[in-house]
Amino acid sequence: MTALQHVKPGAYYAVNLPRPDDFAFWRDRARQLIQCDVPPDRVAWVEPGGAGDLFAGGDTRLPAPPADARPVRASKRFLGVAKNAVLHSDPERFALLYRLLWRLQGNPRIMEDKTDADVRRVEEWDKNVRRDSHKMHAFVRFRQVEDEDGGEHYVAWFEPDHHIVRANAGFFRRRFANMRWSILTPKGTLHWDGETMREGPPARREDAPGDDPVEDLWRKYYASIFNPARLKVGAMLSEMPKKYWKNLPEASLIPELIAGAQTREAQMVDAGKSGFGMEFEDKPETLEAIDKAIHACRQCPIGNLDNHAVMGEGPSDAALMIVGEQPGDQEDMAGRPFVGPAGQLLDVHLEKAGIRRSAAYVTNAVKHFKYVPKVTGRGKRRIHQSPSAKEIDTCRWWQEAERAIVQPKLVLAMGASAARGILGKTVSINKARGAPIALEDGSELWITAHPSYLLRLDGEAREEQARLFDADLAAVKARLGELQTAKGP
Repeated sequence: MTALQHVKPGAYYAVNLPRPDDFAFWRDRARQLIQCDVPPDRVAWVEPGGAGDLFAGGDTRLPAPPADARPVRASKRFLGVAKNAVLHSDPERFALLYRLLWRLQGNPRIMEDKTDADVRRVEEWDKNVRRDSHKMHAFVRFRQVEDEDGGEHYVAWFEPDHHIVRANAGFFRRRFANMRWSILTPKGTLHWDGETMREGPPARREDAPGDDPVEDLWRKYYASIFNPARLKVGAMLSEMPKKYWKNLPEASLIPELIAGAQTREAQMVDAGKSGFGMEFEDKPETLEAIDKAIHACRQCPIGNLDNHAVMGEGPSDAALMIVGEQPGDQEDMAGRPFVGPAGQLLDVHLEKAGIRRSAAYVTNAVKHFKYVPKVTGRGKRRIHQSPSAKEIDTCRWWQEAERAIVQPKLVLAMGASAARGILGKTVSINKARGAPIALEDGSELWITAHPSYLLRLDGEAREEQARLFDADLAAVKARLGELQTAKGP
């Protein structure tokens, strides 16, 4: 760019961007043009290799802001969204962002107007870019190759929809710091040698390697852990669109696994009814007897892990029974249900709904903590694993025994595993929530999400799910009041 000049009346200006994802460059030039009072319709933003528009031949010598130029207004919300929107592939992004920044000078609260077309479009770009980055984190698969010096090198191919490659370099550098790797994409490449990150030109699919021997092991592992009882094809395609399948070694198995899912689920349910080929004794008649029995239970693989059974807790005549999935690491160590992060979040939402946890009986569908051991830089850790349908069905015996003793008027199942533990079948949380299901013992079942699901989300997704969770708890609170009133004094 050449030297600065004074504003020319009626002049048009062209800003040649050095990179299609350079937010800092756009921000500096946009601030300069705003301070010079150059309206959006007199600025053309030209990406590398782009021809721009009718005004792309405008003056590239931008004007110098006057000495008394006012500071540029830019809300925190605008800056946060703009940093992602700049990475979008829409060629109009730089111009629209400048127009929105221009409007912010006269209306500092414009980002709060969800009906504004410019605001909606920029927020949609932000959402699309964040989703594309999430897919990159989830679906990059490294394949091992041999360097010229005989060392190990890992190469991955990915096809982003937007200009997110450089923005995500830090994520992969931190996650795979001890590996030598390259990520090849049509929008540019990244190369990490263990110390230095380099950028390279766009690549082609044929530049990436094919399968390696490790992928056969991965496919076998994926097939062995595939749980047909938890299969939701629509949700799977939403989270893992078919465009990514060609880069995933396990994707070749998916059609066959889906085709056999219903048959396998029926087999799992039938097998679960028999308690892994072993019959239980008569149901215990007290909560103390259940507590003693679950500590001795070895009817499923979870009970044979290095863990401790976690009994439910609360009044033995509670009107409300809350059922979760299974104990976590902290619950296993403390010997009490819902004392970890999910339990702490549950307490917050229960208090918000006006439900006293101390008045409810709180338990889990599965009584032991299911995990896999893993050695990390922080030592040995136990990584949570979801229980299988057979394990849930086997442990249903104990949850039914608790319910028979407590005799709650209303049962709140949190999560699909908890709902299965009560109903004996898999249900959709979104379809089942918000309405009661009559149980054979005369109580009502209400279904909602598990609080740990909220912990895995962030941003708008978490806010939306928290809103639904609060609505479910509010409905439970209201229904409990109705049932208590019907009971009478």
